[in-house]
Amino acid sequence: MKGRGPESFSLRRDAWNRLIRNRMAVAGLLLLLLMAGACVIGPWISPYTYYEQDLFNTNAPPDRAHWLGTDELGRDLLTRILVGGRISFAVALAATLVSLVIGVTYGGISGYVGGKTDAVMMRIVDVLYALPFTLFVILLITLFERNILLLFVAIGAVEWLTMARIVRGQVMGLRRQEFIEACQVLGYSQARTLFKHVLPNVLGTILVYVTLTIPGVMLLEAFLSFLGLGVQPPMSSWGSLIKEGVALMEDAPGQMLAPSIALSLTLFALNFLGDGLRDALDPRRSEGAK
Repeated sequence: MKGRGPESFSLRRDAWNRLIRNRMAVAGLLLLLLMAGACVIGPWISPYTYYEQDLFNTNAPPDRAHWLGTDELGRDLLTRILVGGRISFAVALAATLVSLVIGVTYGGISGYVGGKTDAVMMRIVDVLYALPFTLFVILLITLFERNILLLFVAIGAVEWLTMARIVRGQVMGLRRQEFIEACQVLGYSQARTLFKHVLPNVLGTILVYVTLTIPGVMLLEAFLSFLGLGVQPPMSSWGSLIKEGVALMEDAPGQMLAPSIALSLTLFALNFLGDGLRDALDPRRSEGAK
C-alpha cells in the first residue's frame, strides 16, 4: 500500500542523486553538520565552562587562551557561543517537533475527512492566523514562569498553522487515489488509512517544510532572547549573546559579531538544504524554474 517496492527505492535513490548534485544543498548540509557538531562536542573539550568568570580579564580581545576573547564578566566567549548554539538548536528542534505533531495531525484529519469538518477546522486556522503570534508567545512567557520547556511549547504552539495547511492540501490531493479506495474496500479504519497510508506519502513535503521551519523558529527564539524573554542567565543562546554584545558594540564589537555570524551561517545552511530538498523531491518544480 505504501509503495515500498523497487519503484519506491528507485525514487528515493533518484531524489538522493539530485540532492548531492546540488552544490549549494551539499554545502549547506556540511556546514550545518559542522556547526551542530561543534556545538555538541566543543563545550566538552573546552578548558572553560560557560559560567566560569575571570573578573581580571574582562572584554579581552582574542588570544591563544581565549580564541574569541572574553565577555564583560571574563567568561570565554567561544565556549558561551557553543553552549548557546546547543540551546538554539534544542529550542528550534523541540519547537519544530511540537509544531510538526500538531500541524501534521490537524492538517491530515482536516484534509482526509473533508466536508463540514474541514471547513470548521480551516476557519479555526484562519482565526489563529489573524492573531499576532509574537505577542501571543510573549504573553505566554510573561504570564507563566520563564523556563526553557515553556519556550519550546510556546513557539511550537504558534508555528503549526502553515504546516497544517500544507499537509491538508497534500492529503486532499491523495484521498481520491486508487490505493486509498483499496484501503476502504479492505475495511481499514479512517485512522489507519490516514496515518499508515496517506501521511507517509507526504513525508517528502513535510521534510522540506521542516528544514524551512527550523530557521524561522531559531530566529523567533533569538528575537525573544534579545528581548530578555528567552533563555535566562547564566545560560545563553545566540539571541541572548547578541543582546549582550549590542551593549558593548563600540568597545568590543566581536562580542556581537561572533554569535551573529554563527546564527547567520546556520540559517543560510538550513535554507540552502531546504531548497535543495525541495528541488530533489519535486524535480518538476526545478525543471519549470529553468
